[in-house]
Amino acid sequence: MKLKEKIYFLLDPSNLWIEKFLKESLKNFPKKYNYIITKNCKIIKNSIVFVLSYTRILNIVFIKRNRKVLIVHPSKLPRDKGFAPVQNQILKNKKLIHICLLEAAEKVDSGPIIYRDTFLLSGFELSSEIRKKQAISTFKLISKFLKNYPKFKAYKQRGISNFNKKRGPEDSELNINKSIKSQFNLLRICDNDYYPAFFRYKKNTYVIKLFKK
Repeated sequence: MKLKEKIYFLLDPSNLWIEKFLKESLKNFPKKYNYIITKNCKIIKNSIVFVLSYTRILNIVFIKRNRKVLIVHPSKLPRDKGFAPVQNQILKNKKLIHICLLEAAEKVDSGPIIYRDTFLLSGFELSSEIRKKQAISTFKLISKFLKNYPKFKAYKQRGISNFNKKRGPEDSELNINKSIKSQFNLLRICDNDYYPAFFRYKKNTYVIKLFKK
């Protein structure tokens, strides 16, 4: 009996929000593969690898020792390369979010694109709802690739690019002199558990956690 080809999903231990969505999606993927979820890149070689929500720069040695290293990046590449692309677009009042499946390359988010798609935000979703829509679109692209593999075409990125820096806890700070309405997009992208919104007032720091009623 022929062994199923292994498909790896490489996750970042420091950014595991997507793991639960991945486990839910596995049952809908083609049955002809053996799916393995790992957080250890050292065990992967000569394989097809999907790198999900990874906050570290991939080593070129890792890319070259595998057959295909694939990334799903939610932006209209080459725009918004780098970190937190969805959050940075929301801060620019964007609702239509482009998403790409691309091959990993030595330069971050610069590899050839295989598929493109979009997902739409209403402008009222909070962080968990935004993540869910992002995850659904992510696994839609991955499923399409797995169904069609090895038949696919990849093409070089074209256009003007920009690179987003990594967001940290300090980026969740609210300005108490501005209205809630004017800072609503910042509130939306803050995570209640890992990087909640906060403000400083008279040498004190106050944390705000936002929920829908």
